[in-house]
Amino acid sequence: MTTNTAELAPVAPVPEDTSTSHQAHPFLLPVVGAAAFSHLLNDLIQAVLPSVYPMLKTQFSLSFAQIGWIALVYQVTASLLQPWIGMYTDKHPKPYLLPSGMVVTFIGIALLAFAGSYEMLLVASAVVGVGSATFHPEASRVARMASGGRFGTAQSTFQVGGNTGSAIGPLLAAAIVIPYGQHAIAWFMLAAALAIFVLSRLTAWTIRHGQAKLKSLARNQVVGLNRAQVIQAIVVIAILMFAKFVYIAAFTNYFTFYLIERFSMSVQESQIYLFIFLAAVAAGTFAGGPVGDRIGRKAVIWISFLGVAPFALALPYAGPTLTAVLAIMIGLVMSSAFAALVVYAQEAVPGRVGMVSGVMFGLMFGIGGIGGIGAAGLGELADSHGIVWVYQLVSFLPLLGLVTAFLPRTRALQPKG
Repeated sequence: MTTNTAELAPVAPVPEDTSTSHQAHPFLLPVVGAAAFSHLLNDLIQAVLPSVYPMLKTQFSLSFAQIGWIALVYQVTASLLQPWIGMYTDKHPKPYLLPSGMVVTFIGIALLAFAGSYEMLLVASAVVGVGSATFHPEASRVARMASGGRFGTAQSTFQVGGNTGSAIGPLLAAAIVIPYGQHAIAWFMLAAALAIFVLSRLTAWTIRHGQAKLKSLARNQVVGLNRAQVIQAIVVIAILMFAKFVYIAAFTNYFTFYLIERFSMSVQESQIYLFIFLAAVAAGTFAGGPVGDRIGRKAVIWISFLGVAPFALALPYAGPTLTAVLAIMIGLVMSSAFAALVVYAQEAVPGRVGMVSGVMFGLMFGIGGIGGIGAAGLGELADSHGIVWVYQLVSFLPLLGLVTAFLPRTRALQPKG
C-alpha cells in the first residue's frame, strides 16, 4: 500500500467520499477504539517497569540514580527511534510494523521477568523501548486516518487509551508482581499477545480501507507555517513538553517514594495514590481533544498549564488526604494539553503525520513520560537533596506554560481546488 501522507492534513469533518467504493464515515469509532485499546495494552505493559522500581531497588540493591538510568535506557530507545520510524513510514508505509513491534515488546517483557542482573535489566528496558518506538507513531496515524476530520477527538481518544493503561498498570503490578516477585512480570506477556492480535486486525483494515480514508480527508488542505514559524513553534512546544512531562515524571517514577518517605505509607498504599493520579490523567486527557476541536488548541494549552499551577505549588505542603485531592486536580487539568499539542504540531507541518507523531511521542517519553531524561535527572536530585525537596522544585514547572504566548497561529484552512 502506498499513501500520500500530505492528504492527512487537518481538516473539518467532511462528507462521505462517493468517488470510491469505500465510503468514509465521519468518525470511525470501532477503528479509533481499537487503536485506543491497543494503546491501553501497550502502555499497561510500559507501566510495569516504573511500578516495580521499589521491588527492583530492594532486590538488586539499586540507588535512585541507577533506577533513573534504567528509565533513561528505556526512553532513549523509545524516544530517539520514534521520529525516525515516523519519518520513514511517511514515505514508505509499513502497516505490518504495528504487530511486529508488539512482538518485540513481548520479548522485552520476558527478558525483564527473568533478568538476573542490573545489566540485564538495562537490556530488557532497551528492548521494551524499541517496541514502544514502533507503536506510537503508527497507531496514532491509524487513529487519525479514521477520524473523519475530528482530529482532536481521535487523538484524545487514542491517548486516553494509553493513559488508562498507564493507570491500570500499577494496580496490576501491585496485585501480581509485588506479592509474587519478579518472575510474575511474565504474566504481562498475555497483554502483549492480545495487543498483537488487535494490531493485526488494525493492519488488515488499513490495507483494505486506508487509501479511501486518505482521499476523503484530502478534501481540504491546511497551509502550514513557514520555516521560521515552524522553528519557533518547535522551540515553544519543546519547552511546554519539558514542563509537562518532567512534572509528570515526578509522579510516574517517584510519587510512591515521595509518599513512603513523607507519610510512611506502605508500597501498596502508595500504589493506590499513583493509580488515583493516573486515572485522573486518563480522564482529563479525553477532554482536551474535543474541547480543542471547538475552542482551539492554544486555548486548551493555556488552561492546561496555568490552571494547574496553584495545585502544583500547594502539593508539597499538603497532608495525605489533600495530597490525593491535589493529585486528582493536577492529573485532570494538566493532561488535557497533550492532544492539543499533537494536533497543533500536525497542523503546523501538514503531510508529515508519522514524523510529527513520532517527534511528539518521542519528546513525551524522552523528556519525561514514564522516565527518560526527566526521571534520570530527578533521580540524581533525589539522591543528593531528598525526594521531598524534588517535589518542591518541580512544583514551579507549570509556570513555564507562559511561553504559550509565543506559539504562532496556524493558518486558515484552504479548500482544495
